Amino acid sequence: MSEPLNTNLCWLLSRASYTLTTELTAQLQQLDLSPRTHQVLVAADTGEHTQSDLVKAVGMDKTTMVVTVDDLEAAGLAERIPSKTDRRARVIAVTRAGRRKLRAADRIIHAIHDDVLDVLPKPQRAVFMESLITLVGSRLADAVPTEQPVRRRAPRVSA
Repeated sequence: MSEPLNTNLCWLLSRASYTLTTELTAQLQQLDLSPRTHQVLVAADTGEHTQSDLVKAVGMDKTTMVVTVDDLEAAGLAERIPSKTDRRARVIAVTRAGRRKLRAADRIIHAIHDDVLDVLPKPQRAVFMESLITLVGSRLADAVPTEQPVRRRAPRVSA
């Protein structure tokens, strides 16, 4: 890795995210899940949430959320049900089958996370995770509006 990239926080975080996401995608395929559908199921399983609530919680655009919830509903993993507190709203409820998938996915994800973090000495693992949680919960909590949408692309592989 060249010097300019190994000191570029954005590139390092992006590269780590991309690489980890490809590994999670490959492993979750055996459950017919993706990291995105897993994230929505996890968020939906934490309480009574509308699609708009989930958009904010997961950080996904509305159109992608609709498609994702449609996919989860078609697979029998989630359903749109009337809210108990607002009869005009519908919430996304995780089904029993969805909870079983979540448990299976969590085993896969935890194994991958453990394997990834295993390259760090034990004392550094907790510090690393606490630091990421702090960053994402504070300074990096909200995306900045831009005129040009930010898209993830696969990194170029040199031949």
